[in-house]
Amino acid sequence: MAKQEIVAIIPARGNSKSIPKKNIRDFAGYPLIAYSITAALRSEKVTRVIVSTDNEEIAQVAREYGAETPFVRPAALAQDDTMDFPVFEHALQWLAENEKYYPDLVVQLRPTSPVFPINLIDEAIGVILKHPDADSVRGVVQPFENPYKMWRVDEDGSLQPLLQVEGNDEPFNTPRQALPDTYWQTGHIDVIRTTTILEQGSMSGKTIYPVHIPSEFAIDIDTLLDWERAERLVQEGRLAMVFPGRKPRPLPDDVRLLVLDFDGVMTDDRVYVSEDGVEMVAANRSDGFGLELLRKLTPIDVLVVSKETNPVVTARCKKLGIPVYQSVEDKVSALANIVKDKNLITEQVVFVGNDLNDVPAFDHVGYAVVPADAFPAARHAADFVLENRGGYGAVREMCEILINKFIKNH
Repeated sequence: MAKQEIVAIIPARGNSKSIPKKNIRDFAGYPLIAYSITAALRSEKVTRVIVSTDNEEIAQVAREYGAETPFVRPAALAQDDTMDFPVFEHALQWLAENEKYYPDLVVQLRPTSPVFPINLIDEAIGVILKHPDADSVRGVVQPFENPYKMWRVDEDGSLQPLLQVEGNDEPFNTPRQALPDTYWQTGHIDVIRTTTILEQGSMSGKTIYPVHIPSEFAIDIDTLLDWERAERLVQEGRLAMVFPGRKPRPLPDDVRLLVLDFDGVMTDDRVYVSEDGVEMVAANRSDGFGLELLRKLTPIDVLVVSKETNPVVTARCKKLGIPVYQSVEDKVSALANIVKDKNLITEQVVFVGNDLNDVPAFDHVGYAVVPADAFPAARHAADFVLENRGGYGAVREMCEILINKFIKNH
């Protein structure tokens, strides 16, 4: 068989109302759209990756992560009620007219389903290549709720079963195991023959084959609540998924030491300077209480390792009763010595930092964490991004995570 020309097209309009700037909003350390782009670029079968957008900011981010943006999607095709078909018809017609480019297959990847099983795209393409009669392939999962047990309300207000089963008058009273299998389409992937779009005028055609996706990957982001749940799932690091950078590690079960940077973690990273040159910082009392609870409820030790030379670091740590290593230029060596002195292994250490000088230490602990407002490079390198900013409850949040983990395991 001749090599197929396969283009992945990722639709990403700029005017999202439910979640502003959704497609480039940070999701577990990376722009949301970066997950779809990365999945397409790592496919062995996809030959080209294009983002269709009306927004230059989205286009710039897409190019940074390796996608092409050869055209600007017309504003008329970027409305709330715009269907997929005209968007893909426009893309294919533009490529034909301007580049004489005629792909055999089109892969649609929606940024709002960012959690991709590692081989999903090539598996889906393999299905359509195996079935010459297929107009398209669609990603599906078994639904969490069985549609044979769902209802509709008639005009008279009475309940009527949504679906019927031949030979079974009451499928809604039938054990789930005895009902026909059903499948719910996810937003992950559609693989469509170009002729299906341009000749049949359809995004699916008449003959559709499934590619089965494990249910734990069934994530579709429409609301902020969806976003928070999905981000937490990804940050747990337990899914074998495509990730734009280093895959997050899970929080170790046996944490024995929490190491904190000072500026930007225990403070908001600002410094107040008097006319006499005296420096002061702002700390969070809630963080202090969180550290007190951590020490009372768990055997986890806490200490601070800071590059800062100002004595305010030692003063704050003394108030909290926390050991402090101050004026530390090489945090990697400092952590190695601390781990050795305490007779620990690196997997038992959690480190919370926020800036570039903390990143080298991330690979020398079991779990690396950053506050919500950490420097982008630190966010990308970390295993977990907290919801709270440094100096605004980040340390308290980390303490509660560790306390809950310890209680769960014991």
